[in-house]
Amino acid sequence: MAEPRRAAGPRVAAVAVALGALLLAVAVVPFVRAYADSATHRPATDIGVGLDRSGCDPELTDPVRGAGVHVGPGTAEPHATRIRYDLVPPSSGPHFVVPAPAVRRFYTTRDRPAIEILVHNLEHGYTILWYVEPLVRDQIETLRAVAQKFGDDRYGGRFVVAPWDPAYGEFPAGRPLSLSHWGATAGYRQFCAAVSGAAVERFVLAHPPNDSPEPTGM
Repeated sequence: MAEPRRAAGPRVAAVAVALGALLLAVAVVPFVRAYADSATHRPATDIGVGLDRSGCDPELTDPVRGAGVHVGPGTAEPHATRIRYDLVPPSSGPHFVVPAPAVRRFYTTRDRPAIEILVHNLEHGYTILWYVEPLVRDQIETLRAVAQKFGDDRYGGRFVVAPWDPAYGEFPAGRPLSLSHWGATAGYRQFCAAVSGAAVERFVLAHPPNDSPEPTGM
């Protein structure tokens, strides 16, 4: 007597679930790509507020120090794990041996590298847009768009948006954003009140990656 045929219901359901997940992934990918492309290709002036509403202070020019000075684990100063920088935020200074990976453009308070790591990125020609997270929570998506836009190769590909650590010092009142760049002969900073693609573009174009102590460093 032949065994009764097992019900195919569970297997059919499993296949249907897997197929549904695959179709959802296929449908979502174009939207993700479209978001990235839209941020990259839209004019900088369309991101955030206009230059006249950015509340940006005049740009500051700083003396520089610390080129090639590595501290922390694996160096002659292994216990120097926290640097007291002269400026807030720093536009130069001693730093850890390894910079943050070049593939990242945006960080949150949950995954932010140490300030000493990001200063190494500055030495390699990066511009960093620092933000004080509690004060710009309503602008996070705009900050992501800025990171996508100015991390593109058309702007040199060396741009990071990262949350500032207030333990290293406070930004001026009403200025929860600051750009910083480590140039070959001077450092540059600019504080702003609101995210402005136009303001960021002006700063980035004035201070390209090749104006830095180690423009070929990764």
